[in-house]
Amino acid sequence: MTTVLTLAVLALVAIAIWQMTKIFELSQLKAERAQIANDNDNRKNGYMLFAFMVFTYLITIFCFWKYTKFLLPEASSAHGEEYDFLMLVSFIIIFIVQFITQFLLHYFGYKYRGKKGNKALFYADNDRLELIWTIIPVIVLAGLILWGLYTWTNIMEVNDEDDPLIVELYAQQFQWTARYGGTDNVLGEANVRMIDIDKANVLGLDESDSYSADDVIVRELHLPVGRKVNFYMRSQDVLHSAYMPHFRAQMNCVPGMTTEFSFTPTKTTAEFRKEPDVIDKVVRTNKIRAERAAKGEENSEPWEYDYILLCNKICGKSHYNMQMKIIVETQEEYDAWMKEQKTFSQTMNPAEQ
Repeated sequence: MTTVLTLAVLALVAIAIWQMTKIFELSQLKAERAQIANDNDNRKNGYMLFAFMVFTYLITIFCFWKYTKFLLPEASSAHGEEYDFLMLVSFIIIFIVQFITQFLLHYFGYKYRGKKGNKALFYADNDRLELIWTIIPVIVLAGLILWGLYTWTNIMEVNDEDDPLIVELYAQQFQWTARYGGTDNVLGEANVRMIDIDKANVLGLDESDSYSADDVIVRELHLPVGRKVNFYMRSQDVLHSAYMPHFRAQMNCVPGMTTEFSFTPTKTTAEFRKEPDVIDKVVRTNKIRAERAAKGEENSEPWEYDYILLCNKICGKSHYNMQMKIIVETQEEYDAWMKEQKTFSQTMNPAEQ
């Protein structure tokens, strides 16, 4: 951020100096006051056009070199690799096209700059050129769109194959709640009209539905590695979006309807923390926090990297804080954790414990 601000200040200073120079020239009585550009003006503008092109390329290279460390590490879901590859191909195509078109734009701007005595030569139309610059983008874009649709269809194929774990994500301003299907792995019926805070029925589960009795309601999401998870999502109030960036998963949570998403975690939290990119990020972050701690500032305790569930829709004033920790662990660790949780029936009827 400091580098960006420095570059912005330098750019503003350069603009100010340029404007002062123009004012000085206009203030001279003997200065040429012609408003029509001459060959010298056009040549200077051509050089400046090239300089701007070089600046654009250099700032792009600098950003990739300086800020790629802030990108997400490798995906931790089965479909994430295909998702990332599609994104990479899209970016490569975009940057190749950007490099070629921007070079031609600036080069032709210089080569065909105005010169005294020259008349513009133009073609009213050129069928071959128009065919080339129409057909090629159509083929490339159609290929990307079809590939994207195929990938999205595969990702969104939510089914009951491979014995998936059933989990509901319940969104409300400004928190997440997770509900597991319990021992039968089936979620009980629920409706916001059945919410009863006094009875601790915070998700509106139907107490008469036998499938609801063993449901488990928690505020920390645990997932077994290597097992498919089918997520069913509801919202109590406004439009939210369940965003799990490390798993390349996102789906809107819409009031009045249930949406769904599915993925298979491929790395436990412990394995994920051993990734070089993650280790580097933790070191950099804790260095900053240590500096803050030395100054007595708040929120400066050491930080540990975790998977996280975020809301990716601006849902209100505390939207930034709407998140939930995700722990991916072995099946044995998950089973042990689940045994420690209270069921919905035990929560509603403490005497059953």
